[in-house]
Formats: sequence, structure tokens, C-alpha cells
Amino acid sequence: MPRIWRLLRILWTAAAICGAASGQAILEPPYGLHWGDSPEKLIAWASRHSLDVTISLPGDQPGLRVVRIAPRKGFLPDTKAGAVEGRFLAGKLYELTVEYFDPEASAAVMEGRFAELRKDIAARHGELRPNQQQRSVEDQFVTRTESFHREPVKGLFLLLAWTEVEDLLRKTKEARFSLVYRNDNFRKELEAAMKTP
Repeated sequence: MPRIWRLLRILWTAAAICGAASGQAILEPPYGLHWGDSPEKLIAWASRHSLDVTISLPGDQPGLRVVRIAPRKGFLPDTKAGAVEGRFLAGKLYELTVEYFDPEASAAVMEGRFAELRKDIAARHGELRPNQQQRSVEDQFVTRTESFHREPVKGLFLLLAWTEVEDLLRKTKEARFSLVYRNDNFRKELEAAMKTP
């Protein structure tokens, strides 16, 4: 009888591990990318769609590569996003930011798109929790920011951030927002591996 209980305990443990792993799979980055992909996969996607690619190599962060993809004008294919930026440590993807901006759209239109994206994310991944809200006024400019997050598995999360800038003098408003997919667990693994000789 103890052998059966040991076997059951092993099966329960395996089910729990698989459950956690499938929770992480739920938050895979978009555009057909996966955690750990190389920059080449994102660059190849940009090439197929004739998008501009900018690669940054921050001098104070060895091993970090930042790949930014944007069209000359308009949006990324099949989206209302203006750019996407991937962060790679030791050549492996651990963070992807999708940036939504549109110089032709009013702040009210952008707010509608933000609400629509937030609703879509909640339907696919679960309700986003409020993260922080700030408002500041400087030199006749009012900046309002707010963000929401979802972390179904510790260290793996989505962050949706809104920024609105109002020019009180000219009576104009601009708005943009970003959706960040981040795998901190994987980032920590990569940092630890880079430190190991």
C-alpha cells in the first residue's frame, strides 16, 4: 500500500508542475515568438513584412540586446500597434513590449483602443489588476499615467501602461500605451548562467 501512495504523490507533483508550466505557456509573447527565441526570429519576421529594424547594444549591460521593429508609417501587420521591442539576454528573448501610438488619432480614440485592448486581455488571460496611477503638472504640461498588470505565475506577467500628455497652453492632448510581456523567471536564469564560468 505505501508504494501506491508514493506513486500517487509522484503523479500529483507531476500534475502540479505541468499546471505551472501550462500557466506560463498562457503568457507566451505575440507574433509567433516564444520565450528563449533568438533575435533572428524577430528580425526575420520584420524582414518578411518590410519593417525597419533598430538594434541597440547598451554598453553598461553586457549581454543585453534590444531589437526594435517599426514600419516607416502606419501600423505593424494586422494590428493597431506602432512598434514592437524585444529584449534579449545572452541571445534569448525574456521581454517583449508592444507599443501603441498613432499621430493621426486623438487622445479619445486612443483611450477607446486602450479600453478595447484591456477588455481583450481580460477575456484571454483574466482580469488585469490596477498597478499604479500618477498625475503631474510641469511647464503647462499635464502628464497622466496608469498601469494594470496580470501575474498568473510568479515572475511571469503582463503589464498594460497608459500615458497621456495634455498641453494646457495649446489645448491639445496626446496619448499612447504599451503592453509588456515579461518573463522574470527566465531572465534570472539567464543572468545566473551568464555569471557561471
